[in-house]
Amino acid sequence: MTGGWGVAAGIIGSLLGAVALLGSGLFAARATRAAARTTAEAQRAAAEAAAEPAQRAADLAAFKEIRDGLERRIERHERRIDSLTSLVRAFSGYVSELTGQMRQHGIEPPAPPPRVEEYDRTGV
Repeated sequence: MTGGWGVAAGIIGSLLGAVALLGSGLFAARATRAAARTTAEAQRAAAEAAAEPAQRAADLAAFKEIRDGLERRIERHERRIDSLTSLVRAFSGYVSELTGQMRQHGIEPPAPPPRVEEYDRTGV
């Protein structure tokens, strides 16, 4: 029987070795998948971090372009307002002279529109 037990022990040893090898292979496969997943996450995070300055630069460039456009529009509007203000003042002086001449000749000028009376009264 000793020969039979030796063979049986060899087979059992081989089976245990095969099971151990299979277990270690599964452990290695699981560890490899986990490492691959971690590496992929790290690469994605690195790519996002690398893209951040470029995105910020693009955002800043767009903001500057918008700001410059708005500044140009504001300058145009300010020039237009200054021009219209100058025109209104000149026209006001002209109307005042005409009103004075009408009164010198005995003609009473028509009453000014309500908006003009409001401006004369309030200054706004």
